[in-house]
Amino acid sequence: MRAAAKRAKDNPGETRWLEPPSSTRQESLAEAVRRGLTAQPKELPSHFFYDAEGSRLFEQICDLPEYYLTRAETEILAQTSKDLARRLPQIRTLIELGSGSATKTEYLLRAFGADRFLRYAPIDVSRSALEESVERLECLHPEIEIWAAIAEYESGMAALEAYDLGPKLTMWLGSSIGNLRRPAAAAFLSRRRESMTHEDRMIVGIDLRKDRDVLERAYDDRQGITARFDLNLLTRINRELDGDFDLEGFAHQVHYDESLGSVQSFLESQMDQTVRLAALEFEIPFEAGERIHTEDSYKYSFEEIDEIADEAGLLLEHRYLDSAGSFSLNLLAPKPGR
Repeated sequence: MRAAAKRAKDNPGETRWLEPPSSTRQESLAEAVRRGLTAQPKELPSHFFYDAEGSRLFEQICDLPEYYLTRAETEILAQTSKDLARRLPQIRTLIELGSGSATKTEYLLRAFGADRFLRYAPIDVSRSALEESVERLECLHPEIEIWAAIAEYESGMAALEAYDLGPKLTMWLGSSIGNLRRPAAAAFLSRRRESMTHEDRMIVGIDLRKDRDVLERAYDDRQGITARFDLNLLTRINRELDGDFDLEGFAHQVHYDESLGSVQSFLESQMDQTVRLAALEFEIPFEAGERIHTEDSYKYSFEEIDEIADEAGLLLEHRYLDSAGSFSLNLLAPKPGR
């Protein structure tokens, strides 16, 4: 850590809300909509799913019988958090990217906080989800210092880099890495590697390749919760950009591209139609069957995980699996000499 960094205070129980540097300003919803809906093919970034309603719907998705990912990762964390804490006695700060409700994280907070001072730094784009989780954790873990940032990953990490937080474990759970195309995922991990000391570690939850039917059901459940989650993106655009998307005119669709290892989500226009966004002063024509690409969910083999880690300058120290062998938790260390 550079000499100008500020020493964080060892004051258990303190909560700080961090402001990302202005230089890390991210693309606004208006900018993303204008760019994405005038592109061919049309697309919208998946991180805009998470307004208050989107975060609520995602918590429902995590409880669905088809959505195995949360149960599998929770099983791993329940069984291995103590082992992780024993392997990493030097860690003093847990940073979580896309923390959401942070319910799974409590296994790690208990394990790491059992015998040491611990700081928890959650980063999430959803203000409502982050505020609720911080309030809950303040009650459950008054001994833990919490530093929170309402931000995208890069902005939140930039806010933390102004401080000397000691040896850190950066947690990227929920197979959120799957939302990035593989080159972008490798580039993101590489940027994280550049800011790591030899004592720092990353733990990354990564979903594994499996049967098409299992994967497509996980992202298109029978109750239609995932469809509501996808369509809520249009509701948000209507509300924030004065749009007139007719939600009944679009349908949630998923497709598993086995060659890419990606479950792709779309909103498909059910008719020829034109949508107006008054706040942006432009109209978007849609043909029947035309799609808006809203999300990728990449799945990995063990070899692909090892390859992307190596490309990013990271070494796999240990891999944990759930009992069904469907999901992996990967402990990564910085390669020496980089």
